[in-house]
Amino acid sequence: MSGERKSIYWHYYTRFETGIITQGAVLYGANKMISKILLAVNAVARDPIEDQIVKSSIIQALSKWLITLRNRHFLILDTIVFAIAPILALAIRLEDSFSLAPYLGGLIEVTILFVPLKLAVLYGSGFYKRYWRYASIDELEQIVMLMAAIGILQTTCFNVLYYLDGFAVNSLPRSLPLLDTIISFLFVGGIRFSIPVLNRIKQRHQKFYRRDRVLIVGAGSAGISLVREMQQSPWLGFYPVAFIDDDQAKLNLQIRRIPVVGDRHKIPEIVRSLHIRRVIIAMPAVSGRVIREILDICLSVGVPTSTLPGLNEILTNRIRVGSVRDIQIEDLLRRESIQTDLRRVGEFLQGKKVLISGAGGSIGSELCRQVLKCRPAEIMLLGHGENSLFAIQQELGRMLQILQQEGDPGDTIPQIKTFIGDIRFLNRLEYLFEQFRPQVIFHAAAHKHVPLMESHPPEAIANNVRGTKNLLDLALKYDVEHFVTISTDKAVNPTSIMGASKRVAEMLVLQAAQKSGKPFMVVRFGNVLGSRGSVVPTFKQQIAQGGPITITHPDICRYFMTIPEAVQLLLQAAVIGRGGEVMMLDMGQPVKIVDLAKDMIRLSGYEVGKDIEIVFTGLRPGEKLFEELFIPGEEYERTQHEKIIRVKNASRILPEQLDLEIEAICEAATKNDNNLIVFMLEQLVPEYMPDYLNVEGQARTIDSNTNPLNPTQLSVPSISN
Repeated sequence: MSGERKSIYWHYYTRFETGIITQGAVLYGANKMISKILLAVNAVARDPIEDQIVKSSIIQALSKWLITLRNRHFLILDTIVFAIAPILALAIRLEDSFSLAPYLGGLIEVTILFVPLKLAVLYGSGFYKRYWRYASIDELEQIVMLMAAIGILQTTCFNVLYYLDGFAVNSLPRSLPLLDTIISFLFVGGIRFSIPVLNRIKQRHQKFYRRDRVLIVGAGSAGISLVREMQQSPWLGFYPVAFIDDDQAKLNLQIRRIPVVGDRHKIPEIVRSLHIRRVIIAMPAVSGRVIREILDICLSVGVPTSTLPGLNEILTNRIRVGSVRDIQIEDLLRRESIQTDLRRVGEFLQGKKVLISGAGGSIGSELCRQVLKCRPAEIMLLGHGENSLFAIQQELGRMLQILQQEGDPGDTIPQIKTFIGDIRFLNRLEYLFEQFRPQVIFHAAAHKHVPLMESHPPEAIANNVRGTKNLLDLALKYDVEHFVTISTDKAVNPTSIMGASKRVAEMLVLQAAQKSGKPFMVVRFGNVLGSRGSVVPTFKQQIAQGGPITITHPDICRYFMTIPEAVQLLLQAAVIGRGGEVMMLDMGQPVKIVDLAKDMIRLSGYEVGKDIEIVFTGLRPGEKLFEELFIPGEEYERTQHEKIIRVKNASRILPEQLDLEIEAICEAATKNDNNLIVFMLEQLVPEYMPDYLNVEGQARTIDSNTNPLNPTQLSVPSISN
């Protein structure tokens, strides 16, 4: 580098250092950063071979300096920029004829006016509470809106002063406020967005080893968010190479410098040509059928495949690299995403006192999570098992901290309370109701294990029948506004003690609604994946032990839902329901348990019959081959929600002497009289077929359920909103 050029560099450097850093002590560390840049420039002039190294050092120096900036530093920088912006605006406006002297008085006046005005608008809007390292389109939108507001205010104030006597601003061009706003916008936005830009450039120059080349299936918002985080966190070991998407409009386009190379049928070719080490399915909203098709394609070429959780699991959480996991059986059974009216559900629960029985169970705990997000005044967690209740209490406490951080200062903070108690004991429940005074009750506590309840009928009656009656009696006594009980498809044409006891519990709720005229209702649905009584945990354990997987019958089928999906629909049904009715959830198509087992074996990396055997053990007591959704005599109609069906005449088909029969069967349970319990259930539930009559019933079930009826096949009238 020539001595003349070097002297020019040092001349401007000295002016910058003495004019800004020394005068205002604006940003500590800036002097060192500029020195590094000048040394780097000298290095380039001396040795062009070191150009790449020098560029990297410049970027690292700038990035390191900019990342250390805090909002107080930005405030000082903005003040300096706003102070010189009117001079630059005037220079641009006048170009070659620029002269400072004739306009000095007007410039001083507008500077004194504009600088406090800009700082007041920015500070008042929370602009100096942003973390600019991860600035995105949201921050850019805020800068544009704020600068537009500033431009309008500056122009208005300037025009007012322009026509008043005694001010020198009338010597300035009328376009100066607009030019000043544009210059301020460029400087303010440029300084802040240089941080994420330099950070990305820095990452490109860094070398990371042992990174898997990843193919992203799905170029939608989830896939793009995933790629963004992979690029920002390269040390996690993911290197996104290409997108796969079935949308032909995206073909051959680039998103975040990643090309869209084809649809799902191109996966084998792309995996081989681009040396892909992993495929990630980033489509949380698609059905399990699509996931299954993509998985089959990936397995055919032997590439490991992961996915993001479905929307029902993610709910409102942000997609991130940490969300990527191996494909699970829930993904293959996933249905199309559910549209939930979150506003109505929120209005229904906000500010209410909510009691959830069975709060430590699978459904109860998920109910607690989703109800908490609706910001009720209080949630009372009622349960008998102290360990499970403690676990959900701790989890809700962590969720509450997040809600406090994300919410506004004036938002209601829900209170979380716990109550260890058994719903079979009326006196204990009476104390709870007296102290808590609930407005909404979700009754999820129940015994649900079919074979165990066949062996212990008194326990099924005491918990499922007596416990439900206790809650209902107190709900009526203490003027509870809404009561929602969770039932099961096993209550439909039951063949088990458990199913029949849940059918009796339905009757009790419907009777209470009929007597009180209040919105007390039943929500009926089938098995939920991941619950304690589900076959999925059992199959996982058997696979981990090397097999075999035991299934009762090769033709046995069940309806399945994910827990979050079931609870979303449960809350929606509670809002839609008018009371005295059964709300049934659309369970989709039934799933053969043997197919479920085969899928789980494949997902675990084994082969059916070679690594893991499947053994059939025969139907257990009270077990049915096919679960049913409809009871003879019930009339069905669709609701505003496509996944919810109403049994509109449910409360009109109750036994006339229900109260007397309930007392009799509860007395039989107290005396541990199993035979009398079965006899009484046959009287209460005409469609109940106990185990000793079940052989003929199973045969009829097989014949009538070769193509099982499900709600999607119903031809029922739709109702108006």
